[in-house]
Amino acid sequence: MLIGYARTSTQDQKYSLESQKEKLEAAGCEKLFSEEVSSVDSKRLELENALDYIREGDILVVTKLDRLARSVADTVEIQKQLAAKKAGLKILDMEIDTSTPSGRLQFNLFASIAQFEREVMLERQKVGIAKAKADGKYTGRKPTSDKKKKEILDLAADKTKTREEIAKTAKVSLATVYRVLKEAKGQEA
Repeated sequence: MLIGYARTSTQDQKYSLESQKEKLEAAGCEKLFSEEVSSVDSKRLELENALDYIREGDILVVTKLDRLARSVADTVEIQKQLAAKKAGLKILDMEIDTSTPSGRLQFNLFASIAQFEREVMLERQKVGIAKAKADGKYTGRKPTSDKKKKEILDLAADKTKTREEIAKTAKVSLATVYRVLKEAKGQEA
């Protein structure tokens, strides 16, 4: 049985998710798992569900390698889970099928190259940020104003509002709400 897995990093990528699903269905996937979650910071529950669902002889199908894994180590770990179940992995855009010896070789080579490219990109990004900082062009995020902090703290004092409601009312991100509350708690100690 072919089991499809589709993932996008954000909810803004609905078209990409639909496109992946269409490709997986066209490839003959009988069951699809999909989610809108970052591969970096979040738990990928639907991927876990897909890996639990797979049985001997099944093949997990993804459209691209980066939709499946966040690193070579992650890729290898997923491949080990599949191998332990005597299941395979098929990556459509690379035409790789790990149910064959040559497919397994190709898979490992491409996974290593993908990890190398990501590390090079991150290194270039660090160099670019360092240069921008040295040139005074990179200042980071703007600090939250004292007025906005007070508004967040006043809303939080209400105790009936959720963190999400506070963020929406104050027109700030949820992360800002948590950061301001954490800073205020640290000042109390």
